[in-house]
Amino acid sequence: MSIVTPTDTLLHEVALTLFPGIGPQLTRQLMSYGGSAKNVLHLPPGKLRKIPGVGPATVAILTGAERTNALKQAEATLLKAEKDGVQLLFYTSKAYPSRLKTIADAPVLLYYQGTADLNQPKTIALVGTRQATDYGREQTERLVRGLVPHRPLVVSGLAYGIDIAAHRAALQEGLETVGVMATGLDVIYPHAHRKTAEKMREQGGLLTEFPFGTPPDKYNFPARNRIIAGMSDGTVVVEATRKGGALITAELALSYDKDVLAIPGPLNSLASEGCHELIKASKAALYSEPRDLEQLLNWDAALHLQGKFKAATVYDADNFTPEEYQVIEVLQAAPNREEHLDTLAWKAQLPIHQVASLLLSLEFGGVVKAMPGKRFGLL
Repeated sequence: MSIVTPTDTLLHEVALTLFPGIGPQLTRQLMSYGGSAKNVLHLPPGKLRKIPGVGPATVAILTGAERTNALKQAEATLLKAEKDGVQLLFYTSKAYPSRLKTIADAPVLLYYQGTADLNQPKTIALVGTRQATDYGREQTERLVRGLVPHRPLVVSGLAYGIDIAAHRAALQEGLETVGVMATGLDVIYPHAHRKTAEKMREQGGLLTEFPFGTPPDKYNFPARNRIIAGMSDGTVVVEATRKGGALITAELALSYDKDVLAIPGPLNSLASEGCHELIKASKAALYSEPRDLEQLLNWDAALHLQGKFKAATVYDADNFTPEEYQVIEVLQAAPNREEHLDTLAWKAQLPIHQVASLLLSLEFGGVVKAMPGKRFGLL
């Protein structure tokens, strides 16, 4: 009888992400039918063809020479990850950001180097223009100081301007901060931020979906922004022009039903025009003091009950079936830890009748509560 080791499991998971033309959604579809990456990579063509969304081209890729190539690349990736102290987080891993897992286009695999828990009870994204003004940098530092009582994980993109100001302010205040990169972990971009990145590895971390050696291709940056928005409770736009990555991140956050705030600037400042547009269009709440953020994200009520909230968010996966834990993870990442049945089934990627049965079991177990309107929440 063969024994499947964690390394063997991870090898096949990484390999599954290296096939050309197989994106995150199709990977999840394959996993839902195969049960594991190793099973998927050993399914015969006949069974693969029965999986919805799998056509002849995909079958040929999964069963041909590409499979051998993917496994070889995966083996090299695991060796480099071990050498560099990099964690490879497949979307089924407990360490994978649960908030991010619930978005439809979430990466299947993340490369992570750092010490911070990516599932902290409070996580906030701070973004803005690369052409930050003195006003923008001052407001970033002021905002981060206001976050200190909550001890959140501060997330940004390691870019020039507001991003690096947010990382440095968090480090200065003793907060953990994670930089989401548009390159491989071994390609720090911009190079000028290398020293800050090194500090972040010890007081936060660096995170990317891109394999080792990936250069800063311009198409990677919008993809990077969805991770920033998806893994955070909310996004604060400190300074933004009418066009740019900060507004893309804000729009993505809104599409994920996340809260967005924006800091107003001087009326004649081009660097604040994007923030003003977000506020005028009611896409972002105005941020002027910490209480604005605390009330919007319901952090104010948690201040004096912080220990209780932390305990409430911790569930031991060993106490539940894999499917039950999928449901719990979706509810943990949902606003107010509540979700509609239909949305819950979609985010958990399980049939709605199965989710209904799981919720009933979890309700009897004192884990969830049923509410009017087919909504369910964690107790």
